[in-house]
Amino acid sequence: MITAKVTSKGRVTIPKEVRERLGVRPGENIGFEEKDGMLIITKVVTRSPFDKWVGRLERLRGRRSDDQVGEARGR
Repeated sequence: MITAKVTSKGRVTIPKEVRERLGVRPGENIGFEEKDGMLIITKVVTRSPFDKWVGRLERLRGRRSDDQVGEARGR
């Protein structure tokens, strides 16, 4: 079990191992949810990591993948 101490102001430092598991970096948000008597901590993702790829392949819309592979291979 990983533990952390609560300060007099109610603050807790999230242990490094937990931050690494969640992929939480400074400035990011985490969420707390109580379920069946347990507290669940999750990383809050406000943007999909795939958003940066949206629209990148728009020029290939409607083309068959076999044709694209053929072109890439010089056929």
